[in-house]
Amino acid sequence: MSERPSPEPRRLSSITRRALLGGAAVGAALPMLGLSPLRAGAAESTRSHGLSVFGELKYPADFQRFDYLNPAAPKGGSFIFAAPSWYYNQNAYTFNTLNGFTFRGDAPPRIELCFDTLMASASDEPGSAYGLVAESVTVSEDRNTYAFRLRDNVKFNDGSALTADDVVFSLQTLKEKGHPDISQSIREMVSVTADGPRDVRIVFSGKQNRKVPLIVASTLPIFSKAYFAGRDFEASTMDPPLGSGPYRVGKISPGRSIEYQRVADYWGKDLPVAVGAFNFDRIQVEFYQDEEVQFQAFAKGELLFREEPSSKTWATGYDFPAARDGRVQKPSFAAERRPDMYGWFFNLRRAKFADPRTRQAIGMAFDFPWTNKNLFFGLYVRSTSFFEMSDFAASGLPGAEELALLEPYRDPLPAEVFGPAVMPPEADGSGRDRKLLRQAATLLADAGWQRKDGGLVNAAGETLTLEFLIQSQAFERVLSPLIANLKAIGINSSMRMVDAAQYQSRKNAFDFDVMAQRIMFDATPIDGIEQIFGSASADIPSGSNLAGLKNPVIDALVARAANVRDRAELVTLMRGLDRVLRSLHIWFPAWLSTAHRVAVWDKFGWPETKPDYGFSPETTWWQDEAKAIAIGKAG
Repeated sequence: MSERPSPEPRRLSSITRRALLGGAAVGAALPMLGLSPLRAGAAESTRSHGLSVFGELKYPADFQRFDYLNPAAPKGGSFIFAAPSWYYNQNAYTFNTLNGFTFRGDAPPRIELCFDTLMASASDEPGSAYGLVAESVTVSEDRNTYAFRLRDNVKFNDGSALTADDVVFSLQTLKEKGHPDISQSIREMVSVTADGPRDVRIVFSGKQNRKVPLIVASTLPIFSKAYFAGRDFEASTMDPPLGSGPYRVGKISPGRSIEYQRVADYWGKDLPVAVGAFNFDRIQVEFYQDEEVQFQAFAKGELLFREEPSSKTWATGYDFPAARDGRVQKPSFAAERRPDMYGWFFNLRRAKFADPRTRQAIGMAFDFPWTNKNLFFGLYVRSTSFFEMSDFAASGLPGAEELALLEPYRDPLPAEVFGPAVMPPEADGSGRDRKLLRQAATLLADAGWQRKDGGLVNAAGETLTLEFLIQSQAFERVLSPLIANLKAIGINSSMRMVDAAQYQSRKNAFDFDVMAQRIMFDATPIDGIEQIFGSASADIPSGSNLAGLKNPVIDALVARAANVRDRAELVTLMRGLDRVLRSLHIWFPAWLSTAHRVAVWDKFGWPETKPDYGFSPETTWWQDEAKAIAIGKAG
């Protein structure tokens, strides 16, 4: 069982096949796009081979490949796994539709491999994209109009030409009928028109955030207009989709398995953005309802790749024959430098959590050092920031730039915002830190909770109760000691485990006291923070603002993201935002791993350098034939 959920299925992670390759998984969340080499005020006749949120593009117009891919990687073999991440309406446990871009049904992960986008993002460079279906882009002086020039040899996988009309149809359809995470992200796209068979003009309102044009270019799939003639785009269907991407749907067993077959004559295989990628002849995704069954399938060789979610299994479970004799290996790969948010969020819509001292006190009852030593085998570190693992995490005292940013909001903010960044308290590792629990009890009393009949009540006589909503038994062993500590200070606490459907339903309806949430943001996360933290999204059913946070200072900081001019300014803004969020105690932070816990059957090769912003073995690794033959896995 996993102690750490996969990233939320949010558009925040730039979630398409191009993002899986480019790293722009995990949901969960600025007007003009700063182009490079295009500059503000550039004439409309200036064309570029790529787009970038800030600064210069890393790769020049004549680049041959991405540095982190191996151009000599052989084609062939298979990659069989259970998907560790998923997006939009995808589901890692079952599937009943092959339509992965609407709200209906459960789609299989990696269905996006069947589709191309206008541009492709790069995993070693945050906030950039390079020509794929489009060979170039021209941007108006006000940077609200983007003219894409398509390549003249783009083909769907049935041999039909991909034209500007297909792009127009796709973007218009996704805005009107696409999954809400798509349609909401492109709401400021006001028109898409075809100026001939190879030219697409996209106009934005001027209110779009800095990332929206890049989202449109590098994350939205292109469909065949002719294919959807007479078909309902929103329908759940098991008909294999027609795309122009490097894979097509092969064998399927609904709810159990799906195979993606490499398109040998893929039209874009020699483009710089594809050289060294898409090497496996077959990518097969398997579906399991039970983690233990999934693990046993890997141990038997039915799965070839596993990202291990359980610290206990990682520490003690890899003692099966193939692991002992070396056929299964555990290579090390560093985690991405993308902001990773994981913690237990309070539902601020409930009056009992209105006082931040109440929330702070609850978090003080969690003894992470004890939990990490006794339950996690020392494999985690404590999360402290809403933007962990990135340059956006605040630390120490605010610098001059952060102070200048925050000073106008000093009066309504807690004083601790202007001191060292708020950190979770360090428990003594005993499992019940009595000093911390006494401090928590004092905070609760200050918040108006008084002892009565073994519990805590407020002035209205209402009892303070607390229920953790979970969907995995793994959290029972984690939360049980915490609940015991909370009961010791008078909080009547419990946990409720529900099935996946009920869990999602209650989450969508905000029917919970405390829930865990993990979102891995994009490396340049200016397109998601409003959805996660903004007041406007607090009461939207199924929205991403899980806590229901409504704070005018947070809203003001989020709005300022619209005007950042470069990455340094974005870093200052995000660190300031992190300081304020941490001072509000809307969560108590959980834990994180600084590396991917990966186990593989020893048949793969991979690039020497792992990029900082992406990890997609199924699209960047390859089969080493000699190793595969040696362990009997050459298929």
